[in-house]
Amino acid sequence: MQRLEGRVCVVTGGGSGIGLASARRLASEGARIVVGDVDEDAGKRAAEEVDGLFVRTDVTSEADVEALFAAAFDAYGSVDVAFNNAGISPPDDDSILETGLDAWWRVQQVNLTSVFLCCKTVIPYMQRQGKGSIINTASFVAVMGAATSQISYSASKGGVLAMSRELGVQFAREGIRVNALCPGPVNTPLLQELFASDPARAARRLVHVPLGRFAEPEEIAAAVAFLASDDSSFMTASTFLVDGGISGAYVTPE
Repeated sequence: MQRLEGRVCVVTGGGSGIGLASARRLASEGARIVVGDVDEDAGKRAAEEVDGLFVRTDVTSEADVEALFAAAFDAYGSVDVAFNNAGISPPDDDSILETGLDAWWRVQQVNLTSVFLCCKTVIPYMQRQGKGSIINTASFVAVMGAATSQISYSASKGGVLAMSRELGVQFAREGIRVNALCPGPVNTPLLQELFASDPARAARRLVHVPLGRFAEPEEIAAAVAFLASDDSSFMTASTFLVDGGISGAYVTPE
């Protein structure tokens, strides 16, 4: 399918994980890709692979975010899709009783403030065009609680969800759709690193997923492509869960 033929898609955190898989999927459907990532090597490799443009971007920097979207517009003449996906989940973000302010603010800045900056920057481009799709990466933890807490991560993703809903309503009649993508646990380097030293931690989470496994990045990328395309033209301000059934489960299969 070429649902995104000629459209310009900006992907933050595009050098790895869900972002890289999404850049590949969007490109396969005809999109022109602009990768924003703080990791220059990974970002350049991703952009080269999809014949796109790489812009080194610290998503917590307003100047960097403005430069990212300006580069996309200057290179290709529009910004049709913004996949605001960059995020972190560091080990020092834990229980509220253990997490310090440094860890709290670092996660909030990367996971939530960056989405604020990306939306604030890209919406004027889309207003001038009269159309656009914004996809913000939230998480299933934005709608569920966990006793295995990562308190700042969960709070940041709840903020992304609320902000996406508000923007989706506010700009709906200007042709701009804003949706929150809420993945379940995904087999990415971020998750692998988190669980590598503690298999029991992974097992404790896995038992709650009805499908019995973590998602692959390509499965989340398929949802991104759907939200980016006109196939989702009547969707905005939505909580789009791709979570293997975890948010709907009480007792999972044996």
